[in-house]
Amino acid sequence: MNFRPGLPCAVLLLSACAATPRTPSPPVPATPPPPVHATVGTAQEAFVPLASASGSLVSGRASLLAADGGVRVTGEVGGLVRNGAHGLQVHERGDCSAADASSAGAYFDPAAGADQRGVVAGAGTLRIVADAEGVARFDLQVPGAVLGGGAANDIAGRALVVSGATPGSFSARVACGVIRVVR
Repeated sequence: MNFRPGLPCAVLLLSACAATPRTPSPPVPATPPPPVHATVGTAQEAFVPLASASGSLVSGRASLLAADGGVRVTGEVGGLVRNGAHGLQVHERGDCSAADASSAGAYFDPAAGADQRGVVAGAGTLRIVADAEGVARFDLQVPGAVLGGGAANDIAGRALVVSGATPGSFSARVACGVIRVVR
């Protein structure tokens, strides 16, 4: 038998390492489940003052009321292209601070909720039409939306954006306001 003088030391060191207690890894935080769609929100009414964006002279107001199957949006917007169709959309963030309202983020579809992948901007655009004076009065519904409660389809705290009209398409964001719960 061949004796190696360093072998007993190596065995002793390895056995000492195996006996050393290991510090446990910190637990991986659980990912919270995605918010569910609600059929009813916690609020009944919201208000949106619409201020001009993108250098336009467009402004107005909208009232939102909880309704069966969605949120009813009524209001008036002036300074629009006369006799023109315009878009009215909910956007993902309640931030109208950018001059062009781009801070409001992308279009928000309450039916898709928090997961906006694959949502086509404009797919759920509410159409408003200005009269000969450039004023649009509207009474529309945002299907599938609720007010308050934090569900995936909650639109409280998000932005309401008016898109300007050009022949055949919608263009710049011409007004923006944050949806604020009243009651």
